[in-house]
Amino acid sequence: MRARSALMLASLLLCGAAGAADEKPVRELEPVHVNAMRNPEVRKYKVILAGLDAFDKHHALAPAAERLQFRLSARKTDVSPEPLSARLVGDGGFRLPIAIDADRRFTVPRVEAAEDANSELELNRKRRVYRTEPEVRSPGLAVNQRRLGDLRLECKVTIAMAKEEIPLFFVLTINTILMRTDWCGFFGDQNDTRFEGASRTAHFSYHAERPLLGAILVEGNRSAKLEVQKEQFEVPIGNMSWSDDAIVELTYAAPADPAAPATETAGETPRTAP
Repeated sequence: MRARSALMLASLLLCGAAGAADEKPVRELEPVHVNAMRNPEVRKYKVILAGLDAFDKHHALAPAAERLQFRLSARKTDVSPEPLSARLVGDGGFRLPIAIDADRRFTVPRVEAAEDANSELELNRKRRVYRTEPEVRSPGLAVNQRRLGDLRLECKVTIAMAKEEIPLFFVLTINTILMRTDWCGFFGDQNDTRFEGASRTAHFSYHAERPLLGAILVEGNRSAKLEVQKEQFEVPIGNMSWSDDAIVELTYAAPADPAAPATETAGETPRTAP
């Protein structure tokens, strides 16, 4: 029962923080602004700062990654004819545009004035059209590869941001049930038997950029097949028998370039289970 409760709270962490944020009042944009709309997609700047702090604190997990990026992934079809744009909006008329690249990635700077103005990161789309996710990528990897240390650092950032968004009561409750403050360590911890093995099978979910056919975790002559569902793949990031340099290899259901074949690596039979 405790295992089930722990996993339910983990689901609350991944899905509930944004819902909790939805209940807060939303600042309306001035009607003279070209992208003004009611109920825009927003994220508190203090939540973004919590993610940046976590990235700096745990940077050793991905030392080659120069900066924390954020990626917009679609929850539903975007029917707006307007190009995606974002900005920091705060009290006293504070405004700071945020550039979004062609791959829907962007960085958010540390700006003292934005913090003082109690700013929010606003997207020129209504809520629930996109989700904003942290992304850590070490250079030199193929487009279908993710380094495990990068994913572990992404989890640290995600957890830090979630703890800033959800009520303190939920943070303390999850700490108590998991018997730890490092929630990322719960997911796949091979040494933890307190939850009747639940943490061995509880893997942290990540979103790929396109639907997946499969994924495997590879290190040396060892590999393990990972669970995938649509664009999501699950990784046992708390299993420290895999080093930060282990690689997740993804097989996409359709290549980004129709002329380029998708890799078949993730469809192979794993050589060794974790």
